[in-house]
Amino acid sequence: MVRMLGALLNASTEDWYGLELAKAANLSSGTIYPALARLERMGWVESFWEDVDPSEIGRPRRRLYRLTGQGERSAIAAIEELAKELERARAGYAQPRLTPRGQPA
Repeated sequence: MVRMLGALLNASTEDWYGLELAKAANLSSGTIYPALARLERMGWVESFWEDVDPSEIGRPRRRLYRLTGQGERSAIAAIEELAKELERARAGYAQPRLTPRGQPA
């Protein structure tokens, strides 16, 4: 989810189709579409069918996705919180051990 949100945030004014987003986030389409559906239910992304004639472009229409204003704010806040949690966890692992390994604390 973080990789996908990062890709969406890097081009927050763009419309994305699923496979394009999967490539940008280095994820499989089987991962992207359930996550996009979840984000859409949460109001973080909106989706719509592209306005093209499939016979003119030689392919089916694509479902396009874009971050909503709420989604952009929420994604930034969630990523910032995750970064803080990771930093706290990393700081915890950096603490020196008070007893040698294998001995009771």
